[in-house]
Amino acid sequence: MEYIEQKLQDLDKRNEKAFAGGGEDRVKKHKGETRLTARERIDVLLDPGSFVELDRFVTHRCDNFGMGSTKIPGDGVITGYGRINGKSVYVYSQDFTVFGGSMSRTQANKILKIQELALKNGRPIIGLNDSGGARIQEGVEALGGYADIFLQNTLASGVVPQVSAILGPCAGGAVYSPSLTDFIFMVKDTSYMFVTGPDVIKSVTHEEVTKEELGGANTHNQKSGVAHFAAEDDKHCLLLIRELLNFLPANNVDDPPVLPTNDPPDRIEESLNEIIPDSSKKPYDIKEIITKTVDEGYFLEIQQHYAQNIVIGFARYNGRSVGIVANQPQYLAGCLNIPASIKAARFVRFCDAFNIPLVTFVDVPGFLPGTDQEWNGIITHGAKLLYAYCEATVPKITVVTRKAYGGAYDVMSSKHIRGDINLAYPTAEIAVMGAEGAVNIIFRNEINEAIDKDAERQRLIKDYETRFNNPYVASELGYIDEVIEPAMTRKRIIDSLEMLKNKKDKNPPKKHGNIPL
Repeated sequence: MEYIEQKLQDLDKRNEKAFAGGGEDRVKKHKGETRLTARERIDVLLDPGSFVELDRFVTHRCDNFGMGSTKIPGDGVITGYGRINGKSVYVYSQDFTVFGGSMSRTQANKILKIQELALKNGRPIIGLNDSGGARIQEGVEALGGYADIFLQNTLASGVVPQVSAILGPCAGGAVYSPSLTDFIFMVKDTSYMFVTGPDVIKSVTHEEVTKEELGGANTHNQKSGVAHFAAEDDKHCLLLIRELLNFLPANNVDDPPVLPTNDPPDRIEESLNEIIPDSSKKPYDIKEIITKTVDEGYFLEIQQHYAQNIVIGFARYNGRSVGIVANQPQYLAGCLNIPASIKAARFVRFCDAFNIPLVTFVDVPGFLPGTDQEWNGIITHGAKLLYAYCEATVPKITVVTRKAYGGAYDVMSSKHIRGDINLAYPTAEIAVMGAEGAVNIIFRNEINEAIDKDAERQRLIKDYETRFNNPYVASELGYIDEVIEPAMTRKRIIDSLEMLKNKKDKNPPKKHGNIPL
C-alpha cells in the first residue's frame, strides 16, 4: 500500500509541474483581463469534464545553447480530445508561458499525433494558436516539424473540419497551418498574424507599421480576408467556435446535424412581399430576406467585414444546416468583384466537401467593371466561384430576388451549372444586361435617327423591360422552376431541401480538377 501511495504522490507532483506551465510569474504576465491560459481555453471550449490530455509529460530533446537544462513537461502545447455539445473533437492549445509557445520537434510530434487521430477517427480538429514561431535553438528540426503539420493539414482538408483560433502571436511559418484550415478566428487587440514582422518590413522596405495594423484581427477581417471571425476576447472566441461546430458534420461522410426547431416549416412571411424596392436602382438589405426565412431568424455570418458585396454563412431550415451565399445590394450594388468571388468560392467548396446544402440568393448586376479589377485578374478570380458551383454536388437551391445579369447570372448557381431548384420572385430581372445598357447597344442607330432621342430611348427601354426584365422568359425555357410569391420563400426552400435530401450526383473520375487558383 505504501508503495502505491508513493507512486501516486510522484504522479501528483509530475502533474502539478505540468499544470504549472511556465511558472507563476510567466502565467501572471501572460494573463490580462481578457486573456486565458492554455488550459483555461480548453476548459471554455470543451464540454465540462470531457477533456482527456495526451502526452502531458513530453519534453524537448534539444541540448543546444543550454536548452538541455531547461525542460518543462508538455513542451509548450497541451493536446488531447474531448466533446463540444456532446460530439467528439480533437484539440491542441499552445502555451505561450513555456518557451513562448515556440514550435519544437517534440511539440510538432504532439500536434501530429492529434491530427492523425482526428483523421483516423473522422472528427474535427481545433488548434488554439499562441506561439512566437519556430524554436530558434532547434533550427531545421523545428522547421521540419512545421512542414509535417502542413502536410497533415492538407491531407485532412475536405475530410474533417479544421478550425484555427489565433489567441496571441502567429508569425512566420506558423501562419501557414491556420491558413490551410477551414476557418480562422482572431481576437481583437491581442492576436496577430503575419509572415514578416514590423521590424523586418522597416529594414527592407522602410515602411513603419504596428503589429496591429500589419496583422491584427481587424486587418485580417476587413482588408485581407485571411480571418473569418473577429472576437472580443478569448472566451468570446472559444464560444464562437462551439457555435460554428453546431452547424458542421464530424467528417465528409456524415450528414450535417439536424436540430429540433419550433419554427413552422410552412411559415409565411408576408413582409417579404414588400422588401424589393420599386426602383431596381434602390438598395435593400439581403440579410433581411435571409433572417426572415431561416429557423428562428438565426444566421451565423462568416467574414462579415470582408467583401461585403457578398454574404456567406450558416443557418438552418426546418432544423437542417445549410450554407447561404447571397449578393448584397447595399454594397457595390451586389456586384461580383475579386474579393467577393474568392470569399464565396472557398465557402461553396467547404459546404460541398462536407455535404452541406447550398441556398443562394441572387441580386447581381454583373461583375464590377474597371481597370483595377481587370488588371488584378477578375477573369481568373471570378472563374473560381464559377468552378466551385459547377463542381458542387450537394443540393443547390437558388432564389433570384431581383437582378441576374450577364455572366454573373450564370455564375450564381444557375440552372445551367447544375442548380437543382431555381426559384425567382416576380421582381426578378434575368437578362444579358440592364435595359438601359441593352437599348443603347441594340438600338443605337434608331435612337440617333429619332427626332426626340431621349423620348425614343425611354420608349425602347420601357419596351425592353416589359419583354426581358422579368423572370418569365427564363421560366418558359425551364431555367427557372417556379416564380414564387416572396412570402412563400421559407416554405419553398424547405420543400426543396426535403425533396433533395437523398440527392446523389458525381463528377467524372479524376485525380483532381485544376481550379483557376
